[in-house]
Amino acid sequence: MTNINDIARLAGVSVSTVSRVLNNYKYVAEEKREAVLKIIEEMNYTPNKNAIDLIRGETRTIGVILPYNNNQAFDQLLNGILNKAVEHDFSITVLPSKYNKEKELEHLQRLKSKPFDGIIITSKANDWETIIPYSKYASIVACEYTHHSEIGCSYIDRYASYIDAFQLLKNKGHSKVAFTTVRRESLSTDQMITAYNEIFGELPPDYHISGCQCLEDGYEAAKQFLQLPERPTAIYANGDEVAGGMYLYAKSQQLKIPTDLAIIGQENQPIGIGLGLSTVDHQLTKVGEQACSLVIEKSRDKVKIPYRIVERDSV
Repeated sequence: MTNINDIARLAGVSVSTVSRVLNNYKYVAEEKREAVLKIIEEMNYTPNKNAIDLIRGETRTIGVILPYNNNQAFDQLLNGILNKAVEHDFSITVLPSKYNKEKELEHLQRLKSKPFDGIIITSKANDWETIIPYSKYASIVACEYTHHSEIGCSYIDRYASYIDAFQLLKNKGHSKVAFTTVRRESLSTDQMITAYNEIFGELPPDYHISGCQCLEDGYEAAKQFLQLPERPTAIYANGDEVAGGMYLYAKSQQLKIPTDLAIIGQENQPIGIGLGLSTVDHQLTKVGEQACSLVIEKSRDKVKIPYRIVERDSV
């Protein structure tokens, strides 16, 4: 089987020259480049990717730990990552975790054998103290804020966005406000509860439903909220698709939006635009793009992406 040493011998050049040609380095004399390419074509040589990666010291591949692949927010993050990866000729390997701690650690363990130049964690199951030791093998970048110097991050100030969203509803005259989240045990849920308490006081236990990810979940959550003896007059949904389900249930009960029920969602998704739902846009595509740039640049910077609140007819 032909190898890089054979190519070098037949072309009359050094092995390092062949490797520079294979890696498209600019500074190779044209006659040497043509001699190498001619032998490669004659021998029908296919370069060994692992060998090239070893020579180059990088794989131009990034792993992305993704809890779910059917979630609009994670889809936006992944879309941003892919945008930047294509722009810089990097490949992306999706590493599904479903918030399983052991599976997440399996993905991080792979960094020891250098299959990736780095890993982007879109959302984590383990604590940072467990994750940080793996950063000595390759870059690890988070899509949430972390103060740890070993981890770069691209993030939004979720707490500030929750404060602004609840304040908007309060300014519209609402005091009975409910909300939904994906996971009950998570940093973002803790931040949302704290923000709620700051704006409205103590959270009534029936005014928070977790486990909401899709339109059907939003429909069922709205049904549950609106059957309470003291039903909320406004709901903050953890995604526009969830908010869309709430809108559909409210309409099925002949409720007027926003007179009878105000709804605000998240992430400025197509369903929300189509239904005229107000939304908190965390610009997750930009978060993903910046996270990918940090891995490519091997940077541990902390980059904050601004959020924006888009007011439409639903509040």
